[in-house]
Amino acid sequence: MSTRDVKASRAALMDILSGIAEHADKQAQDRCPYRDRNDICTARFSCRNQVDAGDGVATCGHDGKFGYQVAWESSPRLYDKAKADIARNKERANARRAGRETEADAPTTMFELAASQGIKLASSCRNLGECHECIIDIKGGSEALSPPSPEESFLSGSFRLACQAAIVDPDIEVDFVPLHRRAKILTSSNHRNIPLKPAIAREGDDVILHGRNVGQALGDIYGLAIDLGTTTIAIELLNLETGEILASRAMENPQKFGGSDIMTRISYDSGSHKGELRKAVIKGLNREISALTREAEAPAARIYEVVLVGNSTMRDMFFGVDVYPLGQKPYMSEIERAFRAGERKDTWLRRPIAETGLRGHHRGVVTGAPLIGSHVGADTAALVSAMGVSADDEEISLIVDIGTNTEIVLSGRGRMLTASCPAGPAFEGGLVKYGMPGQDGAIEYVRVLEDQSFETRTIGNKPAVGICGSGLIDLLAELRSSEMMTAKGVLKRDRRAYDAVIDPIKGITFSAQDASHLAQAKAASFCGQALLLKTFGITARDISKLYLAGGFANFIDIERAQAIGFIAPVPRDKVVKVGNAALQGARELLLNTDRRAELTDIIARIEHIELETAPEFFDLFVEGCQFKPMPEDMGAII
Repeated sequence: MSTRDVKASRAALMDILSGIAEHADKQAQDRCPYRDRNDICTARFSCRNQVDAGDGVATCGHDGKFGYQVAWESSPRLYDKAKADIARNKERANARRAGRETEADAPTTMFELAASQGIKLASSCRNLGECHECIIDIKGGSEALSPPSPEESFLSGSFRLACQAAIVDPDIEVDFVPLHRRAKILTSSNHRNIPLKPAIAREGDDVILHGRNVGQALGDIYGLAIDLGTTTIAIELLNLETGEILASRAMENPQKFGGSDIMTRISYDSGSHKGELRKAVIKGLNREISALTREAEAPAARIYEVVLVGNSTMRDMFFGVDVYPLGQKPYMSEIERAFRAGERKDTWLRRPIAETGLRGHHRGVVTGAPLIGSHVGADTAALVSAMGVSADDEEISLIVDIGTNTEIVLSGRGRMLTASCPAGPAFEGGLVKYGMPGQDGAIEYVRVLEDQSFETRTIGNKPAVGICGSGLIDLLAELRSSEMMTAKGVLKRDRRAYDAVIDPIKGITFSAQDASHLAQAKAASFCGQALLLKTFGITARDISKLYLAGGFANFIDIERAQAIGFIAPVPRDKVVKVGNAALQGARELLLNTDRRAELTDIIARIEHIELETAPEFFDLFVEGCQFKPMPEDMGAII
């Protein structure tokens, strides 16, 4: 090799080493040395950035901003608690060695009690009451616990922080459930192969996001699709270069402590604890993102874009937008108001990932799908996009997305109408005495036998704990067909009112008051469908397809739902269950930016109908409260 070749090789090698050094210097500015390539924390000491991912694994929740060293500083409270824990553990060890029992062995808080029962509660503040992640719902035995501490001032009713709820009377059994529970939540949705055109692209060694260079590509490029529901949340992790769904997760919305319906949460967030609901959902999402990235072996640092959908309140609250206006007439988001006033070109939202607090690439973005109007939000917009319906369709389609807020879209023959129906939580575990979400032990199937006793089946074939939404629809239809309940929800036997005993062993009953709550929830959906059909000038016979969307809708018996007037009387062969179509829409908006432009155009043609302002609303609501089929022609009752 000549001297010139040696010099050239040396120069090339120096360029490589220089690049490595430059990259290392850059990484050192915003990446902790204890954070491995899968974002797992390898440190053997406590750090404020650690996120408890369960099973003894801690992931790094660092947001990418310089100065992570401060996370290692211990607070005085944490120091004092550590000393107390060490003393207590020492007492326990000495007692065991001496072969004697000690009070130190008994759980002193609900957090320790849960751990002793094998229930893992989240906590990233070392049980100081600061992270607000270990919320539990006390179902019974609250008298055994200490009064709420100052750290629990943001909670009300039966909710407590497990780490702060001290056990003062160990002889009383405390019945509780964690707020973060795994339920029978539908994550699946239709998966269509669509052209890939994400907002992010690889140009050589660089990653380009929305036209700007966000850094070097260090591997595959990922994105998240999130359906942020009032009651449940579903998430998908995708490879943005192949369109492949790498992993999916679902959970109950951890904001439940602020109320089970939209208006209650708006009121909560407008009070002295503003920001707590947003903090709760961000922490919950980050736990799920940690689980997703571990499952798929996909570092969160390569998540460059998140597309998030949800109703107007859920979406705006996530982005830190004041939701108070949505609770007051004319029930309009600040974002929608600015759009109507010409101050914005649309109602899409976009924020840096680091600004939202979500885990992901620190220069990535979170995109919120657009609103349609009032409480008809981004989830309905995503649903419309996923179903591919438009005003230009010859056939008429009715979409009913059943949830705490039921959204309805009627389209075809030159028009698109939509309405939001505040159904409330009765069919999702709220208000009904033995109502519960779709979890193991929830009665999901009911049949009345000849002797008027009940045959039931539970999720997971576990001992009955309560009744979920699909079970309640079964129950109502069976009570009506067996004439054990009148159309107005009155339970009578031998001309006397009584409570139906669904499970005598577990003492699960159903009362007229339960029926009343369900009647009002059903009436909201009834009014929405009836008023849209009337406004459109058609009957149920004119509907070519009835699409039932949402996790709850996926599990209901259609004939029984129609028997009590829950959904329009469309022939069974025209009814299609489409699963979590809002999540499907979020995924497709993430994978193809052309869909975003198309959706903006579609939304501009949708007419929003405010149900409560319609003169027929009261008469329809009264009719809808009865458990009987919906008439094909609304003109017969309006």
